[in-house]
Parts: sequence; structure tokens; C-alpha cells
Amino acid sequence: MIYLDHNATTPIAPEVAQAMAPYWKDRFGNPSSAHAPGRIAKQALEEARAQVAALIRADPQEVVFTSGGTESNNTVIKGVAHGLAHKGRHIITTAIEHPAVINPCMFLMSQGYEITFLPVDASAMVDPDAVRDAITPSTILVSVMHANNETGTIEPIEKIGAVAREAGVLFHTDAAQSVGKISADVSAMPVDFLSVAGHKMYAPKGVGALFVRKGVRFEPFMHGAGQEAGRRAGTENVMFAVALGRACELARRGLPVESARLARLRDRLHALLSKAIPGLVLNGHPSQRLPNTLNVSVPGVDGAELLEAVPEVCASTGAACHERSVTLSHVLAAMGVSKEVGRGAIRLTLGRQNTEADIETAGRRLIAAYNRLVSSDA
Repeated sequence: MIYLDHNATTPIAPEVAQAMAPYWKDRFGNPSSAHAPGRIAKQALEEARAQVAALIRADPQEVVFTSGGTESNNTVIKGVAHGLAHKGRHIITTAIEHPAVINPCMFLMSQGYEITFLPVDASAMVDPDAVRDAITPSTILVSVMHANNETGTIEPIEKIGAVAREAGVLFHTDAAQSVGKISADVSAMPVDFLSVAGHKMYAPKGVGALFVRKGVRFEPFMHGAGQEAGRRAGTENVMFAVALGRACELARRGLPVESARLARLRDRLHALLSKAIPGLVLNGHPSQRLPNTLNVSVPGVDGAELLEAVPEVCASTGAACHERSVTLSHVLAAMGVSKEVGRGAIRLTLGRQNTEADIETAGRRLIAAYNRLVSSDA
């Protein structure tokens, strides 16, 4: 098996599993307790918080642990909407966001909020000037993803954030796909909120984090005993926080060497496919793209059929939540990709365990399957 679906999820790194292990049994304390087991848990929680902060260059107290990227996104969008409703009820986002952003916005629309879904160009890039033009006196939040999960296109977050700051509007970026793959430095990025998803970076599913810049206020999504400095109630999942912290430490130590390695392998795979498949189309920005992500449309065949013909290569026809769907993904549709081109789209996303041999083998098998499908249709 050659796993090329790392934008859907990643395996748990061995070092991460090892870091979690003591908390399965012996280190079970509640970090809010004053006794020794509680103090041990509290220390582990704060060490993990510092590790997450170090990766994104935040202050540890700006890091809130959550159950994942979806909760982080919902926390920001609904929390700002409810906390600043007295100032305005207008939110700006884009047409290519993950459903964890789009659907909370749709929910708010049902509650009387106004949502602007900005278009993108053919490479899935958002125009900062379009953000500026969309801001009104009632705008309370701009939410634009750092990198797109389907195409890998990296958005001009610095420019968009500058526009939001100039207008005095809070700015959130969903960085679930970018953290651990490219630099996500909140000391340089003009963002007020940044979402992190553990299972996209070799930690378990069910853990994430939210960066909240000092001084920014919002209505908490979870109400209860006031953990996480009152920003996310519920007894902290120390074991998974430790896992995320270790995953962030591994990512920080591996950047940028691993990013460069993945980019080389990605480009090699693209070259192999382009040489053998006439008319292959790249979906996404040719250079401003995640180093591990290759989204291409194979002409004349259905992407799902192509992948079914190569079961040993694990990949996706788009975002994982659209797997096996015959409809054009909302991302490709927003980019103006035709249904004929879009139906042949496959997303190949690389990770740490992939080798040059994997890429050569995957390329050959995909090409062979393409030739079989084309011959059968002839």
C-alpha cells in the first residue's frame, strides 16, 4: 500500500504514540486538582501548550486546546458572532473554505447574519482587494483559510490580514492543512485566530488547538467550569494534548527540510504523470501551494474509476468528505473548473513515510491504470 492521502488524515507518529502512553494508565490526574496526580497532569498540559505555541511562534497562553479543527473553527465563527452581535452581523469568508467554516456560516445565516462568500480565481486564490471591497461598517469577522485542503493553494494571508486590521475587523484563518507543512508564524501573520487540527500532523483524531491573540475577546463555544482560562470549558484531555504537543515539536524540528523533500517528491510525481498522460491539468496554484499536495485532472477518465483501478494507491478524488461523489467539489466549482475536467480530478498528498520508490511505483501504476481505462473506452 502506498498512502497518498495525508490531507485527509495522517498516521500517528511513533514518537507521538510513545509520548501519550503514560497517560493511558498511570498519569490519569485531573489538571485542575491540587494533589500530586493533578499537578503532574497540569505540568504535562502546560508543556504541551508550550510546544504548540513554539511551532506557531505564539505565547503559550494564546493557545487553547480543542477537540479538533472543526471545534476551533466553530468556536471562532460562532463566538465572534455572538460576542460582537451588538457591533454588527456581517461575516466575510470564501467559497472554497472547508465545511467546518462554511456550515457554521450557513447556520448563522439562518439566524439572520449576513455572510459574504468571496470568489476565487482559477488557481483558488483569494484577492485581498475583494476582501477590502466586501468590508462594511457591520463586518465583525473575516475568515480565510491559510491553505486549501483540495488544491493546496496558499492564500495571501499577510495581505488579507493587513486589510482586516486596517478596517478594525477580527481575522481568522483555518490553518488545519498548513500547520506542520509550511511556516505558520503568528508573530508575523496579522491574524487574531488560527485553527490547528491534530490529525493532519501525525497526532490523533479528536485533538486540536486554537490560537487567540492576547486581548481578543469572544463568547466561548463551550460553557462549564472555566478551563482553558475560561475560553473552553471541560476537563482537558491531557493525553491528547500531550500528543499534539509532541507532534508540533516534531514538525518544528523537521521544517523546512521535510517540506523541501516533499516538494521534490510531489514535483517528481507530477512530472511522471504529465509525461505519460496527454492533457493532464494541474488544479491549484503552480507555485503558491503546499509542498505535499498535487491535485490533477486526468482527461478522458473518471477520477474515482482511476483510483479504484489502483487499489494499492490510497488517494482521493477531492476532499475526503467528497469521496466517491460524482458531483464537482465546491472548491473546483468555485475555481471555474468545468465538470468534464473536474470529474477526472485526483488529489495526491504526500507525507513523511513516502519515499522516492513510492512515488515511482505510484506513478507507474496510475499511468498503467489510465492506459487500461482509455483503451477500454476506445
